[in-house]
Amino acid sequence: MPRPRLRAPVQGPAGGPLFIAYYRVSTDQQGRSGLGLDAQKAAVATFVASNPLGRLVAEFEEVESGKRVDRPQLAAALAACRARRAVLVIAKLDRLARNARFLLSVVEGVGDAGVAFCDLPQIPPGPTGKFLLTLLAAVAELEAGLISQRTKAALAAAKARGAKLGGPRIVRGFDTATSRAGRAAQTERAAAYHRDVWPYIEAARKAGATSLRDIAAALTARGVRPPSGGEVWHASQVKRLLNQGNQS
Repeated sequence: MPRPRLRAPVQGPAGGPLFIAYYRVSTDQQGRSGLGLDAQKAAVATFVASNPLGRLVAEFEEVESGKRVDRPQLAAALAACRARRAVLVIAKLDRLARNARFLLSVVEGVGDAGVAFCDLPQIPPGPTGKFLLTLLAAVAELEAGLISQRTKAALAAAKARGAKLGGPRIVRGFDTATSRAGRAAQTERAAAYHRDVWPYIEAARKAGATSLRDIAAALTARGVRPPSGGEVWHASQVKRLLNQGNQS
């Protein structure tokens, strides 16, 4: 008969809630300089201080585009919130996501304590906050869709007037500085992702995971997001990641 799982307390020793912070900046330069990161940390500190009995127990930082949904540090923060039944604290809504579906997946995955945004203090964690965030996310996505629609209409009108649209055509096989920079950035993103996930693979091995399937199950259980997004790891994804580590 399996042993019962013990749940961590919702409150800290002083009786207040536990908080876990998630910070995101868009570029490596911002991360190194603290540009944007310091402001996020200050906002979170002010928010936690407004809850005198609350405690900030962990912080997770990520350098990644807001358009990407495969964020290892966010996955780790969500796993920590679920394990400790802590509130996920984010400085600004746009530091998390601009996509309604992704935002709601985070709200669903954070656990019972919920998520709090420092720029939206009127929205409480829990079911009521989830409902209000659903409305805000839907409005934001509608606005983005309308902007895209207007942009396409304007481009179609310009094309009808005879205007030439788009940049210069690149001949296949012609290696430009832009394409080289793009490939370098993509390689760096892959390397950064590998560095973030590797400690979880090592921990799984130390815990007794010997096969690719065992490691995949461990990564899924820890809430680590696969490189292609989604929730569940597969043995083939683990194999590619291990091969990448052997090549580096």
